[in-house]
Amino acid sequence: MTQTFAERRWTSPDGLSLFARDYAAAAGPAKLPVIAIHGLTRNSADFGAIAPLIAQSGRRVLAVDVRGRGLSDRAPDPMTYQPLNYAQDVLALMEQAGIARAVFLGTSMGGLITMALTALRSKVVAAAILNDIGPEVAKEGLARIAAYSGQPVDTPGWAEAAAYVKSINAVAFPHYTDADWDAFARRTFRIGTEGSPVLDYDPDIAVPIRAAGAKALVPNLWPMFGRLAKARPVLLVRGQNSDLLSEAIAAKMQKRAPKMDYVEVPGVGHAPMLDEPEAKAAIFPFLGELP
Repeated sequence: MTQTFAERRWTSPDGLSLFARDYAAAAGPAKLPVIAIHGLTRNSADFGAIAPLIAQSGRRVLAVDVRGRGLSDRAPDPMTYQPLNYAQDVLALMEQAGIARAVFLGTSMGGLITMALTALRSKVVAAAILNDIGPEVAKEGLARIAAYSGQPVDTPGWAEAAAYVKSINAVAFPHYTDADWDAFARRTFRIGTEGSPVLDYDPDIAVPIRAAGAKALVPNLWPMFGRLAKARPVLLVRGQNSDLLSEAIAAKMQKRAPKMDYVEVPGVGHAPMLDEPEAKAAIFPFLGELP
């Protein structure tokens, strides 16, 4: 099932033209919109399955392309590829779209951006769904992601692009078919100027990660998470086989935030696509309780 979306553009505080997919809410009483934010090397297409379902349930969904990804401008200064800048970009979107408060759906880095938003302007975050991310991450998973981020790939055709995404994501989706990997490639690559698929992000997004070195592998965001979970509803979604959000970190989060909702998606790693039955069975009741 697909639903058309409007193409929305907004301007970042430093003048970049940024893009979002804008899914209109189904008719009914007005509800808080959902702002969906993707992971490090991904884009708004990752929400292509869940966003239309949320919109059908009566909430407008804005799925953003973070700066340097998808249809958003690439930043002249790669050191602006950091969660605090991304969060300020989202605040600019809210201001330009006339949105005072929203529910945030953040996958991986998108969850870190959500926590940064809570630190910057707490009132705009009405509730949060954190998809396979916490205030602390397992070093193994982050090292795996850092190893391929921004690295050149040789993909003369879609078959090679599908083989590439399979090579770095098969651990997370062992049940995927060839058709699934082809669809995955078409979400994460675009046709480049040479006529062959290229990764749909600026390789320079990895510059701040390399600059931070080992410090980047163990960010301490517990104070931000505490602030997020203390004052508003939070749902944590974890892939059962995740190498980024370990069982131990998830358990620590539950201990710190006993009211937080939690669901584990069986058979997948980092990060669930949120079209899994278990994910949807947690997300829609959670949203149903919100204004």
